Amino acid sequence: MRYKTIVGLEIHVELMTDTKIFCSCTNEFGGEANSHCCPVCLGLPGAIPILNKRVLEYAIKAGTAFNCDISRYIKMDRKNYFYADLTKGYQTSQDDVPLCSGGYIEIETEEASKKIGLGRIHIEEDTGKSIHTEDDETLLDYNRAGVPLIEIVSKPDISSGEEARLFLDKLRSTLKYIEVSDCKMEEGSLRCDVNINVLDTETGTRTRVSEIKNLNSFRSVVKAIEFEEERHIKLLKEGKDTERETRRWDEVKNETVVMRAKGGESDYRYAVEGDIPPFYLEESFIKEIQENLPELPHEKKERFILDYDLAPYDAGVLTQSRELADFFEDTVKYIDDAKLVSNWMMGDVLRRLNEEGLEVDSLRFTAKDLADLIILVKNGKINNNTGKKVLRDMFESGKAPDVIVKEKGLIQISDEGQLEAIVDEVLDENEQSIIDYKSGKDRAFGYLMGQIMKKTRGKANPQVVNKLLMDKIKER
Repeated sequence: MRYKTIVGLEIHVELMTDTKIFCSCTNEFGGEANSHCCPVCLGLPGAIPILNKRVLEYAIKAGTAFNCDISRYIKMDRKNYFYADLTKGYQTSQDDVPLCSGGYIEIETEEASKKIGLGRIHIEEDTGKSIHTEDDETLLDYNRAGVPLIEIVSKPDISSGEEARLFLDKLRSTLKYIEVSDCKMEEGSLRCDVNINVLDTETGTRTRVSEIKNLNSFRSVVKAIEFEEERHIKLLKEGKDTERETRRWDEVKNETVVMRAKGGESDYRYAVEGDIPPFYLEESFIKEIQENLPELPHEKKERFILDYDLAPYDAGVLTQSRELADFFEDTVKYIDDAKLVSNWMMGDVLRRLNEEGLEVDSLRFTAKDLADLIILVKNGKINNNTGKKVLRDMFESGKAPDVIVKEKGLIQISDEGQLEAIVDEVLDENEQSIIDYKSGKDRAFGYLMGQIMKKTRGKANPQVVNKLLMDKIKER
């Protein structure tokens, strides 16, 4: 290809600590405006910040999960810039000595595996939030000021919107697995900036980097990259260049819009944070965090393949979230048939969750309930179609499957004596269908099966009926 797209991502992730990064204010989403504030997070004169130990732990967990080198030397810096919602006129962050450096996230593209390198992961504080009213007023809510963040900066190894989506999917899944963030983009706990330019591989010419700020969904990330890719290529074809600028994604127009000229690192006038002296972490502190890191998504996927004899694709789907994987394993505890459980979860359960935009932890029934339903079908108590109907009822009512089956009288009829009478009755009423079937018209057999199921209101055991019907037709 003549044109090569070059994308790097900057992801801000809010950490799930109980308190903020430099004070004891609650780190809780929402609440009455300006009710989660104190002199420290408001930046009042004389207030002294104290670094939250849990923030370091969570950041080290993330760095370890993403194969980073962890620095024992901790230094905080002041990043100077103006925003109305930046209480101190600077942000306490990390400049030249990030907590985590290097590392990578491996993604699976249609062609092959690809490692997307990471430049760094550092800790910093969040800013407040500006709220613009219909009366052209701007109100400031500082509940978010001082909320702990990690900023994850990728290397420019991403070459398409789809690769960016795969990277972000893997990143979010891993962060949720290690329980450092809930990654709820709708609540702002995961925000993404895109840096993009395009190289003409024939001439060696490349455009200047454009930055797209604060994208609030993976879909927006993909669309913004694809739009900018086309815009940069068009400029290259016209012999023009992009401006060094910061842009935003307009969801209505489906295009990026200029916000401001993009500054350089020197504009931030970094300086050492004098209120938090540099210090060293004990090696044992880092080692203990790393040794207690929970099982990661790729590790769980490999275990599912080995322990449950699942196909790689199935194992990948079932381990896409920790909650889904746990629900699968909890279900298998009650029914020793992992492939059958996998089929039900990847089919009807996930389809319903996706249709309604729900997560597995919002299910109204338990893993044991799902296992009990599968056992009912497997043991022939109800047929597969009835099982699907019972599952739908479980989604809506939360009732146990045996309760639903009993209330609605859905137990499958498997008694041959009872079914034989019904088969005889259907054959007596449809002599022409018998003739048609014996003449080679296979659809006639299906019609007879349908009539039997109709008379039993779908409760006849198909296997038993099939055998009885075949034997009875031969006798006539």
